[in-house]
Amino acid sequence: MAQLLVRDVPRDIVEALKTRAAAHGRSVEAEHRLLLEEMLRPARSAFRDRASELRAATRGRIEGESADIIRSERARR
Repeated sequence: MAQLLVRDVPRDIVEALKTRAAAHGRSVEAEHRLLLEEMLRPARSAFRDRASELRAATRGRIEGESADIIRSERARR
């Protein structure tokens, strides 16, 4: 796994990271890694929220299993 060195971090940010890590029972390094992952990887909850929005927007338009719909469309051709 790669390593990352961050220089010239303001003291107040370092202290906030230490405080946050202590509150979550993690090391500063583990907390830093988690923050990077949360900010840079697409969140599953964001995916679920978007999927829920799409389901609401298309509710009533298409009913049934997608495989059944695809089969019926193919049969019509």
